[in-house]
This record gives sequence, structure tokens and C-alpha cells, in this order.
Amino acid sequence: MRLRLTPREDSFYDMFANSANNLVTGVRLLVELISDGSDREAIAEKLRACEHACDEATHAIVHRLNETFITPFDREDIHALAVRLDDVMDEMEEAADLVVLYKIEQLPREVVQQVEVLERAAELTAEAMPRLRSMKELNEYWIEINRLENQGDQIYRRLLARLFGGDYDALTVMKLKDVIDRLEGAADAFEHVANTVEAIAVKES
Repeated sequence: MRLRLTPREDSFYDMFANSANNLVTGVRLLVELISDGSDREAIAEKLRACEHACDEATHAIVHRLNETFITPFDREDIHALAVRLDDVMDEMEEAADLVVLYKIEQLPREVVQQVEVLERAAELTAEAMPRLRSMKELNEYWIEINRLENQGDQIYRRLLARLFGGDYDALTVMKLKDVIDRLEGAADAFEHVANTVEAIAVKES
């Protein structure tokens, strides 16, 4: 660990934890939305509010970064981590919004599997953020996120094969593909978060 002779602003750790906890809230709303078709508009509205909260958390981190002289780790990494956490929420909220806008009543069973991957990734990310303070016990986090992303890729490919297998009309295929693309984007975004954490840990070790 590098020797630091001047005080530094450590509130970033709490702010990253807050952003990650927002992701857990968001993905649980997504779980509720795909499993409960009776009130999807209300659930999507809650997820939209969660996305706004995540935006505000990101803006707060960037604002604090602009005001802070001594940061706990490299400024560009703080900015990158804030943005990439926000990217996850953007993808999840867009997927939920599309389900409602397209009035999709029946989702393929593999979509549930996609969201289960996202739920586990969100939980792991929320658990990892507090460990940024010590930069310890983080390697299992990014290894597991990478494994989950690979699992998500496999589910995504099976979904594509099913969509184009002839069981759905062309318009339904287009609608469903938009949704599963956003869910796949969320899994990729979680991996980008983990890659950023890994890069930070390597620099600080």
C-alpha cells in the first residue's frame, strides 16, 4: 500500500456502497416484474425511481470527486466505477420499461434465468463495495462475476436459438430480443464493474 502523508476523502466508499445497494433494490424489482404480470406498470415505475436514485448517486460521486483534492485511489478509477455501476441500472430499467411498453404478457422461461444471474451479481457487487476500503478479499468477487457473465452468455444464446426457432411470430421475436439484449447488457455491465474493481485493487496492492 502506498504511503500517504495527507488526509484523503474516504466518503467515496460509502457512496459506492450506496450505488451497489441501489442495484440490489433494482434487480429485486426486476424479479418481481417478470414473475408478477398483474401490476407491471407500477413495478416498472418503482424501478424507474430506483434508476433516478442511481443517477443521483452517480452525480454525487462525480461532484465530490470534483471538489476533492486527495482521493482514496486514482480519480479516473473513481469516475469509471461510478459510471459503470450506473450503467447496470440503466440496462435493467430499460429492460423493464420495454416489457411494459411492448405489453409482453408471456416471457420465455430463460428470461427468469437471466434475471437470476443479475440478482446474484448484484448481491456480490454490494458485498464487494465495502471491501474497497481494505482492498482485501476481492479476487473471489471478480472471478465469480466473470463466471456469472459466462453463464449469462450461455442463457442468452439459448434464448436466441429459441426465439429464432419458429415458435414466435416476427414481431414478438423483435420485442423479446430487445428485452433480452438489455438483460444481457446488464450482465456485461456487471462484469465491467468487476473489471474496474480488479484494476483498482491491482494498482493499490
